[in-house]
Amino acid sequence: MFNRSQAYDTMNHLGKLGIPFLFIIDFECESPLVIPLKDVNENDILYNFKGFTNVKQIFGEETSPLEFAKAPIDFDIYRKSFSKVIMELNFGNSYLLNLTFPTPITINRTLEQIFHQSSAPYRLLFRDKFTFFSPEPFVRIIDETITSCPMKGTIDCSIPDAAKVLLNDPKELAEHNTIVDLIRNDLSMVAENVRVIKFRYLEKLTTNQRNLFQTSSEISGKVPFGWQSILGDIMFRLLPAGSISGAPKRKTIQIIKDAESGPRGYYTGVCGIFDGHSVDSAVMIRFIEKTEGEFIFRSGGGITVNSDAEKEYRELIDKVYVTFV
Repeated sequence: MFNRSQAYDTMNHLGKLGIPFLFIIDFECESPLVIPLKDVNENDILYNFKGFTNVKQIFGEETSPLEFAKAPIDFDIYRKSFSKVIMELNFGNSYLLNLTFPTPITINRTLEQIFHQSSAPYRLLFRDKFTFFSPEPFVRIIDETITSCPMKGTIDCSIPDAAKVLLNDPKELAEHNTIVDLIRNDLSMVAENVRVIKFRYLEKLTTNQRNLFQTSSEISGKVPFGWQSILGDIMFRLLPAGSISGAPKRKTIQIIKDAESGPRGYYTGVCGIFDGHSVDSAVMIRFIEKTEGEFIFRSGGGITVNSDAEKEYRELIDKVYVTFV
């Protein structure tokens, strides 16, 4: 593992030489990893980024029925942290904060089985310590175009007129507007001509419990020619991801540290692949870690001054799922 400066120096060096590499950066940016792809040991790390993968064997189909249960934190514990956040929001210290908690789960699968069986654009298994199956890209850079597609706003598809309800919800709209504005400002630190290409479109997510609608937006800009040699600077300038921290980012991160139960570690960090020419990266959500032999699922949601504690608590629990049955 590197420290922050070693990580972005290594990313800049490998990028300049056109050497493909994998990067895994924790939320606190305290334990980043940068590994040339030729040195990634598939006994330690497996990845699949939209078909770009080091998986060499077809994993056998699991025939045993899925057993999945969750033991969420008590609502009173959640409400205490929620109240801290609301107080800061009312003081104007934050406009949007992503509050997260760990949920112990029991599942009759190993982390490797979860990795192989999950359906998501971005998947990674790290040393039998954690896996994630994320639907959310962080940034992509192709040629000189940088693109981010933050996801913010979720609803159960079984709710009558679910898509209409989500799109017309003023709280969800305000939250999405805040994140789009934040990401646009973030990209403007590393790119020019930043603009919203597509605003608040619907995507459908399938889980073992229910189907969900999620809203996303697409924002893009132009990075300088030769951006590969400053790739580390670009990435670390943008961290942590706005969609899983909040706005304004610096103050909101301070509030998160006070309100949450402990460091996030790699959960909600960023993982990506430089293939020698372009970059694709993901926010590490839909995240399961192994701690002392037990599985912990990390989840959360965006809090605004209009949030309701019980609804946000329910959303946190609803986001604890796997994408297979």
